[in-house]
Amino acid sequence: MFGFLRCYVVLAVAAAGTDNTAGGYDAAQLATYVWVGQGLLSVVGLWGWTELADRIRTGEVAADLLRPVPPVVSYLAADLGRFGFAMLTRFVPPMVAGAIFFPLHAPQRAATIPLGVLSIVLATVVSFAGRFLTNATAYWLHDARGPIILWTLASGVLAGLYFPLRLLPDWVAVVLYVGTPFPSMLQTPADVLVERDGSLLQAGLVVVQVAWAVVLLAACRLVQRAAERKLVVQGG
Repeated sequence: MFGFLRCYVVLAVAAAGTDNTAGGYDAAQLATYVWVGQGLLSVVGLWGWTELADRIRTGEVAADLLRPVPPVVSYLAADLGRFGFAMLTRFVPPMVAGAIFFPLHAPQRAATIPLGVLSIVLATVVSFAGRFLTNATAYWLHDARGPIILWTLASGVLAGLYFPLRLLPDWVAVVLYVGTPFPSMLQTPADVLVERDGSLLQAGLVVVQVAWAVVLLAACRLVQRAAERKLVVQGG
């Protein structure tokens, strides 16, 4: 339902323009962008993950610290396993539905598909790191619902789920791409797959994703180490 609503809204925006485009996307690219976003929503896991915060609240996180694998690595491995399953069950069906009812953009460059797959994997890693950091606030706040709600609101808007960020003024889009990790979680893989930009810029967007993945995973490790030095297990 939301896929159809979003698709018709962005197509109406494009139809209002003089050349049937909006933000540099033609109608087929906009339709593809919407259905890619619908599929990636569950694949990258923007919302809904509270396992770490719940285990911190109950004290069960102490068991995680006894394992030979660091919590960041073990949770990331589990999230990548979820990603693989979600690609088959949550990404493919929306794309098939979109292809039945709308003309979608077929990649015109050979490098787009492998680069798109890499971009989706990196989007999942960036999303995981953001969710981990948000959940980790429970080490200090005990109840992480506030930060998780803020993360949900921010990621929906700033990741490009509700509308393509390229519809914003260019300088705003650049600031969001470079200054925040949110576009790397959904906007970038969608832009890569619809070939919104030339090959060089397409690859440059993936490089930005790599940078955000490295920075955020390093931040996860630092936050986890800081928490372990101060951890008080609930109930003694």
